[in-house]
Amino acid sequence: MKQIALVGIGGMIGSVLRYLAAIGFRPTQFPYATLLVNIIGSILIGMIMGWSAKQVNADYWRLFLATGICGGFTTFSAFAWENLQLLQQQRYTQFCVYAGGTLILSLIAVAIGYWLTK
Repeated sequence: MKQIALVGIGGMIGSVLRYLAAIGFRPTQFPYATLLVNIIGSILIGMIMGWSAKQVNADYWRLFLATGICGGFTTFSAFAWENLQLLQQQRYTQFCVYAGGTLILSLIAVAIGYWLTK
């Protein structure tokens, strides 16, 4: 139950931060807020995972910070972390399938979802 609470509270914080970032930028022809959030989230999850790898009992912090806050802020950070792990493990085929498949299938899925409700 403690793990769920940590992820939930962190997710709430991350979601609020994501919303604040979105309203902090005026709408333009380019999604600067999303780009910034994805880059910041990726830097943060890298720092959190690097820090927690050196700690003995960092499981709760990792859940709160990486899964919760970064997860609520952007799921792209988890995507970036998982891709880095695949590259570090020299699993290049899985990396290409995961990275390319996620991008292509997500674009198709959002188009289908939009088309179904239009």
